[in-house]
Amino acid sequence: MTNSYPPAGGGPTTSGPVTLVVGGTGQSGSRVAARLSDRGVPVRIAARSSRPRFDWQDDSSWAPALDGVAAAFLSYHPDIGDPSAPEHIGSFARQAVERGAGRLVLLSGRGSHNALAAERALHESGADWTIVRCSWFAQNFTEGFLTDLVRSGELAFPAGRVAEPFIDADDVAEVAVAALLEDRHIGQVYEVSGPRLLTFADAAAELSAAVGRPLRYRPISFDEFADVLIQAGAPAEAVAGTVAVLQEILDGRNAHLADGVQRALGRPASDFADYARAVARTAVLG
Repeated sequence: MTNSYPPAGGGPTTSGPVTLVVGGTGQSGSRVAARLSDRGVPVRIAARSSRPRFDWQDDSSWAPALDGVAAAFLSYHPDIGDPSAPEHIGSFARQAVERGAGRLVLLSGRGSHNALAAERALHESGADWTIVRCSWFAQNFTEGFLTDLVRSGELAFPAGRVAEPFIDADDVAEVAVAALLEDRHIGQVYEVSGPRLLTFADAAAELSAAVGRPLRYRPISFDEFADVLIQAGAPAEAVAGTVAVLQEILDGRNAHLADGVQRALGRPASDFADYARAVARTAVLG
């Protein structure tokens, strides 16, 4: 199924099909929502803090969010690598299709067994689907759960010498928006990464040089990292889930580049150095 959307670069409009952004207050969802709004696309944010409230763990909250929606961006909480993701993604996608929200774009993750299962559930839903399968977000250092560690000057994290092709969250959002608005992306899996492999020590050094303040990477064990999160006040169950996902994906399996940004947008992915320079122009680490 297809829908008529404002063209890329078109002016604002106040009418047209509503696009639901699940996780629209989060790192990727907020960027997707902002870009859609800039194009004049009516947007509905779905989150635990939204009205109506949306919760992946409460399927009674799904129908109100889907009312009048033609397309949706799906960001799963707590993480696409969580064991609950495949069942919830599949159930939500089937309900969305039944209610007329036929175009679904899923934010997925590289190297995760549960993420792949969630992708399969989306495939089987009958939706006009697109997968945006991401490497590690560069913005995790300054907008995610690593921010306090980065501000402390010591990034204690259990990645060893594993290399990642860090992806800019702005690139992810642009790919997702293209997939929501253009028919040519239906049925595509866009695996997206940055253009270089960097260890976490490399990333810390580049960020430190750009911002002009010390940042040292110190590898620790997964158990030690769990203790750090618990001492910071994170619930034990959430910590266990986070650590389980990290243990799965931080073994070197994702230490390769992908061309999803180029395929979707016709341009290269942004470099980590671009992100570091952008951070330096802000007070986020001040």
